[in-house]
Amino acid sequence: MSIENVISRAIVRNFADKLENALRLDVAIVGGGPSALVAARDLSKAGLQVAIFERKLAPGGGTWGGGMLFNEVVVQQDALAILDDFGIGYRPIEDSPGYYTLDSVEMASGLIFGAVRSGAKIFNAVSVEDLVFKNGKINGLVINWTPVERLGMHVDPLTVIAEAVLDGTGHPSELMHLACDKAGIKLSTPTGKILGEKPMWVDSGEASTVENTREYYPGLFACGMSANNVNGGYRMGPIFGGMLMSGRKVAGLIAGKFQK
Repeated sequence: MSIENVISRAIVRNFADKLENALRLDVAIVGGGPSALVAARDLSKAGLQVAIFERKLAPGGGTWGGGMLFNEVVVQQDALAILDDFGIGYRPIEDSPGYYTLDSVEMASGLIFGAVRSGAKIFNAVSVEDLVFKNGKINGLVINWTPVERLGMHVDPLTVIAEAVLDGTGHPSELMHLACDKAGIKLSTPTGKILGEKPMWVDSGEASTVENTREYYPGLFACGMSANNVNGGYRMGPIFGGMLMSGRKVAGLIAGKFQK
């Protein structure tokens, strides 16, 4: 057998095995931003079978570009323990005690590596086009390749069954919209619908990102900016402590469901 065939067969066989093992999960996460990556690591460490489905080629969400392509971001004191867990470095801001800056590329790559090293699987270039909804509960995802979605090709999807589904899609809250618009679900918000993200207010946005992280319907959770959008929180810009703490919080909530 030629080396060309060895390479191709190895890729096809190993990817097929990885995907087959992810067709039934404990937790399916959609979107590979910072809160989702923290959640994936923590859930995997707790012994759950976890996979992230990321539409783009590179996971990491909005972390890579820092603030307006200055590839630095800020975190506050409360989130440092999470950065330490991932081995990500940071530096104090001299004139602002309690706040730290770090390289956004190191942060994104460190979170990705930490999630994968913990046992979570990441499937990039995969889009979620629908939810599996049975017996009053969210039961999984309907997935397809992102290029198929973008080109509008008539290609049928595959399904992933999961006990818990986490919306980590950021500002659009895509899974929550699918739940409301297609399944007619009423979310656990004051109106039963998505309230929408408010303008920037850093202090409030950081707090509400964590506060709004929770289960919004049986089997359907939200974290990070998706949670803020669903429950009407404020935007906070390139400060990421709330995002990291949101991921840790939702992992605890989901893991607690499995322990009962």
